[in-house]
Parts: sequence; structure tokens; C-alpha cells
Amino acid sequence: MANRNNQLLVPQARAALEQLKYEIAQELGIQLPQDGYYGNMTTRDMGSIGGSITRRLVQMAEQQLTSRHS
Repeated sequence: MANRNNQLLVPQARAALEQLKYEIAQELGIQLPQDGYYGNMTTRDMGSIGGSITRRLVQMAEQQLTSRHS
């Protein structure tokens, strides 16, 4: 069983992160369960989604930093 201690620093961002998860899963051709239970998902698929989310968030932060310093 997963121990979930991760808390969002900005709780209002939850909906945006959920939307991003579904967008990336669709881009990768991975079908997410509609009931929200991910126990039947493969570790590889979930890792692909999580890694892509991380890459996208880092890319967005880098763009914000470069646009502020230009």
C-alpha cells in the first residue's frame, strides 16, 4: 500500500495537475481508469506519465524564469 504524504503547496493546483495527467496519458496512448483506481495500471505506464508530468512542469518553470529575466 502506498504511503501518501505528498501535499500540494498550492491546493488550488490539484485540478490543473489532474488535467495535465489526463492530457499526458492521452498523448502517450495510455488509458486511465475512469473510477480513479490505479491498482491495475502497470508501473511502467504510471512511471511514464509521472516522468512526463515532471518534464513538462520543469519546462514550464524554465520558460517562466527565462521570460522574467529577458
